[in-house]
Amino acid sequence: MKLELAVLAAIGIALTGCSAQSVAPKTGENAASSSASKLEVAMLLAGSASDGGFMESGFNGLQRAHDQLGVEISYKEGVEPEKAALESALDELASSGVDMVIAHGGQNAEAAKTVAQRFPETMFVVTQANVTGPNLSSYEVLQEESAWLAGAAAGLLTETNVVGHMSGIRPIPGLKGRAAFVDGVAHTNPQATVLSNFSGDQDDIELSRKIAVAEIEEGADYIFTMLNAGRPGVTQAIQETGRARQFGNVRDFTQDDAKVFAGSAVADSGAAAFAAVKDLVGGTFQAGSSHHIGLENPDAVRLTLSEDIPQEVRAKISDLATKIAADEITVRTEYTGPEFDVK
Repeated sequence: MKLELAVLAAIGIALTGCSAQSVAPKTGENAASSSASKLEVAMLLAGSASDGGFMESGFNGLQRAHDQLGVEISYKEGVEPEKAALESALDELASSGVDMVIAHGGQNAEAAKTVAQRFPETMFVVTQANVTGPNLSSYEVLQEESAWLAGAAAGLLTETNVVGHMSGIRPIPGLKGRAAFVDGVAHTNPQATVLSNFSGDQDDIELSRKIAVAEIEEGADYIFTMLNAGRPGVTQAIQETGRARQFGNVRDFTQDDAKVFAGSAVADSGAAAFAAVKDLVGGTFQAGSSHHIGLENPDAVRLTLSEDIPQEVRAKISDLATKIAADEITVRTEYTGPEFDVK
């Protein structure tokens, strides 16, 4: 493990606005064999490990690998989602001599392709992407499948025939999730309109509140939010207006506030990171390959619904989920509709 990472973590020095952490492997009945404990895995997070959303989910997958598989882990968080910054961070992590570098999120795809070529002996993984190379693989949780179900539920539940979508930046998985949500709405309610906005920032609470208020004022009574630390802004807008509910994503937000959240398009991206490390530990990791996890694995991908959602809606969503898993429904992942701009 790179000493610099551990020392910086211990004394709390920031690296150009980022932070680096190192954790020793767990011992005991949940740890893997001594040979596995020698493996070292580092993760890059283009955001905060405690954002309550996508980045935290990825970090939790890394932590689970530490706890259950016995690998040593380190991570670097707070990196701006820009190619130069991502490349620099990946260079630093790979230079520490780890066995695997996991770049969490599709925004890392191009940077990972570049840096992987500089470290041919290190295995690289990008989660939520479809990029490969001689020492590079992708592991993707199909969040578009649970996003589609969220759209189908919103289409069934809306009383105004207007629903909203909100996100920040535009990595491919986020674009696919938006398209799938819109497709799900159209499947159950062809008359409904979807207001779709990408604000450019996953973490800005006030910006998220402003956009949510604008969508609510345009009639949206359900809003699908693919945000990270900015999500509380949508909750604030809903509480202020009292006129809408929210569908979360990544994890089950109905456990946080069932009055605000009608449901949550669970897509545990940490499962992708864990699967990659598990393959490394088990000796089955294949460079140059892509792996997908969908509704067939409900621990990773599913739609949760609040208890007050009518049983007929629950039954319909269950049936649709079965059909998607059986390839009887094709989830569309391309969107050509309008953007909802907020001045």
